[in-house]
Amino acid sequence: MARDTGIHKTRPVYLKLRDEIVAAILTGRFKEGELLPSVRAFAAQQGANPLTVAKAYQQFQDDGLIAVRRGIGVELLTGARARLLESEREQFLAEDWPAIQTRIELLELNRAFLAGELDATTAN
Repeated sequence: MARDTGIHKTRPVYLKLRDEIVAAILTGRFKEGELLPSVRAFAAQQGANPLTVAKAYQQFQDDGLIAVRRGIGVELLTGARARLLESEREQFLAEDWPAIQTRIELLELNRAFLAGELDATTAN
């Protein structure tokens, strides 16, 4: 049985789709100045309802990261990756980090141990 540590929260589908798009942007799979998959294509790829994908895309448009070009598609705007990286870092530090830090303290993990674990995982 999985424990709810506060780190893995149940999220609405549109936010899970948003997370997929964020990852694609941050890893460079979706590049600035290029078109994102259409709502229908992304919905089919993800096995999601097109309206749910449209809601995820709308959030990116509201944040000024994409532009809808009628008859052309949805473009990832220049500077979107940097802005997204900054906002995702801020969100991580505000929402995820406190629960992670509490769990680290609860398990009595120290900085040296965690650094060794990080070194071991990046060496593989």
